[in-house]
Amino acid sequence: MHLTGKNAIICGGTTGIGFAAAQAFLTAGATVWITGRGEENLQAAAAKLNNPNVRTVVADTSGLAGIAALEQAVKENGAAIHVLLLNSAIVGIQSIAQTTEAEFDAQFNTNVKGHYFTLQKLLPYLADGASVLFTSSASATAATLNTSVYAATKAALNKIAQVAANELAGRKIRVNVVSPGPVATELVLAAPEEVLTHFASSTALQRLGQPEELANAFLFLASDEASFVTGTELLVDGGWTNYAYK
Repeated sequence: MHLTGKNAIICGGTTGIGFAAAQAFLTAGATVWITGRGEENLQAAAAKLNNPNVRTVVADTSGLAGIAALEQAVKENGAAIHVLLLNSAIVGIQSIAQTTEAEFDAQFNTNVKGHYFTLQKLLPYLADGASVLFTSSASATAATLNTSVYAATKAALNKIAQVAANELAGRKIRVNVVSPGPVATELVLAAPEEVLTHFASSTALQRLGQPEELANAFLFLASDEASFVTGTELLVDGGWTNYAYK
């Protein structure tokens, strides 16, 4: 699988799955733009990637102003986008009884509204035949306690991706979703040991996924090897969704 000569944008590419995807895309030969909310985190990520083909853009894509900043950077660069990975997300763990309006809005703004309008604003810059990718979650399929808002945001992404796949098919643009289960990102690894043990034991494979394993799924869907794949959700969850004993 290769992306030689292609330009990829990863919204939320400074840590975790987004960072691993940036590494995979760079190794495959792409020029990769990563976005983040702060210059310091972006520069730290760029230093770790240590590749002349990485670019950074400060853009908080949970709001239209941040999306406009990204659009302006793309416009000024003048290069067509071949891969767009919409990966930014925040997680809130609250019961329905405890969820505040502010928490609800924050998750929907980052996880849904931001991706929807980033796709909309960057449509004119996508090359015909481009690949659009959404990071969803196995939580969109499951019904885990205290994840009502987060799960709803991811379920919304799945449906948006399906519709986008149909709307963009005329330009041969493929739109797909990757839904991770429990993955050993920096955020997850900061949890107490008993929580990590529970996460691992809730998968059929009895372990956490690695960010690189998700990156490989994104790389496949971004590449020409997936040229007949669109409108689909790829669960990369170690069997978490269907595991009977979690």
